[in-house]
Amino acid sequence: MFPEYRDLITRLKAEGANHRFLHLFDKHNELDQKIVSLENHDAGGMHSEIETLKKEKLHVKDQIYALLRHEAQAAAAG
Repeated sequence: MFPEYRDLITRLKAEGANHRFLHLFDKHNELDQKIVSLENHDAGGMHSEIETLKKEKLHVKDQIYALLRHEAQAAAAG
């Protein structure tokens, strides 16, 4: 996820100071695991649940991206 921010992601995870980032990162991974699990076991009846989780995951990813852009701009400015 976001290879252009790999170093920043590593730093934010290691520092542990940005609780919002850590929460979003964990939430994204949790949703990804749920989606993969449901897709592997889906017999066709959980399609709408999977789609809902995918939309939520995309929303979380958008939030992570915005946070990373903000952090990168702050680091560049100061």
